[in-house]
Amino acid sequence: MTSAAPGEPSGTPRSGLVPRMRGLRAVVFDTDGVITDSARVHAAAWQLAFDAALRAHPPADPALRGPFDPVEDYRRYVDGRSRIDGATAFLAARRMALPPGGPGDPPGTGSVRAVAAAKEAAFTAHLAEHGVEAYPGTVRLLDRLRRAGVPCGAVSASRHARDLLFRAGVRDCFACLVDGADSARLGLKGKPAPDLFLEAARRLRAAPRETAVVEDALAGVEAARNGGFALVVGVDRTGTGSSAADLSRSGAHLVVRDPAELLDP
Repeated sequence: MTSAAPGEPSGTPRSGLVPRMRGLRAVVFDTDGVITDSARVHAAAWQLAFDAALRAHPPADPALRGPFDPVEDYRRYVDGRSRIDGATAFLAARRMALPPGGPGDPPGTGSVRAVAAAKEAAFTAHLAEHGVEAYPGTVRLLDRLRRAGVPCGAVSASRHARDLLFRAGVRDCFACLVDGADSARLGLKGKPAPDLFLEAARRLRAAPRETAVVEDALAGVEAARNGGFALVVGVDRTGTGSSAADLSRSGAHLVVRDPAELLDP
C-alpha cells in the first residue's frame, strides 16, 4: 500500500507520488529526452553536421579530429542549448575557428551558422519522415500529476518544441510551453541561465521554491539549480554511472533513469 505524506490522508491523488514531489505546486519538464524521444534525432542530426565540418576543416591537433560522439559530445556540448550556442560550444572544443556567419547562411560547413543550418535541415527531414513519440514513463507521471491537480509546463531551447509535443500527442498535458521562439521574442538567456524555467514557473503562477524541474541536459540541470528550484530531477537515459554523476555534479538533487520513478509504487 502506498504511504501518504505527513498530514496527507492515505489514498489522495498525491499519495501516488514519491514524498519529495508531494508538496510541490508545479512541475516544469524539459522536452527533448525527457518528454519526447527527440533527443536521439537531434544527436543524429548534429552528428551529420559536425562530421561534415570536421572533414572540411580538420583541427590542427590530430587528437581533436575524431568524429562527433552522439552520446558524450551531445550531452556535454549541445544538449539543452540553442542551435547556435551548441554549434559554437562543440566547434570551440575542437578548436575550429569558423567565422560566426549570418542568419541567412545556407546549410554547409563554412561558418558556425552554416553548420547549425545543416543540423536543422537534417533534423526536420528526419522528423518529417519518422515522427516522434512521448516516453511512456513520462506520460504516466504527467497523468498522475494531472489527477493530483499539479499544473505542468514544458520548456525547450528549440523552436520545434510545440510541433514535437503535438506530434507526440501530449501538448494538452501542459498548461504552458516556453520554447526557442519565446526566448527570441522575450530576450531570454539560454541554459545554463535559468530564464526558460523561471518564465515557465511564472506562467504557472508558482514560485521556484515550490516548483520541480525535470531535465536530462547538464546545462539544463545547472540552469534549474541557478534558478533556485525546490527539486531538480536529472534524467539519465544512458544508464552510465558517469552520466548520472555528471548530472549530480551539475546540481541535480535526484537522478532517475525515467520520470516514472517519481511515482510511488
